[in-house]
This record gives sequence, C-alpha cells and structure tokens, in this order.
Amino acid sequence: MASPGKKSFLLRIDPELWVEIERLAAAELRSANAQVEYLLREALKARLGGHLPQTRRGDKPGRTR
Repeated sequence: MASPGKKSFLLRIDPELWVEIERLAAAELRSANAQVEYLLREALKARLGGHLPQTRRGDKPGRTR
C-alpha cells in the first residue's frame, strides 16, 4: 500500500540494477523503494545546483513556495 500523499507508479528496471539498489538499501538500512526515492532526490539535487524546491503540505504536486 502506498504512503498517503505519495504518488505510486510502475517502474520497469533492469534486474541487475535492481539487485544493486537492494544491496545499497540494505547497507543503508532503507527499503528498496526508499533507496530509489533517495537516489532520485540526489540526482535531481545534482542537476538543479544542489537544492530541490520545497513544497508545502497540501500543495498540489509540482507547486512550490
């Protein structure tokens, strides 16, 4: 079951890549899902110059302060 306020979607991923994600997740005491979210946030921060726009609770996805 998805967490409230989070978007769920289907992701097709190479099995070898998934094994590495699961390995990293276990090493960092995260679920594989949380590891994917963490890696996506880190990649976005790197692309956006080190920070992500903050959203307020209740805002629609994509809206920022």
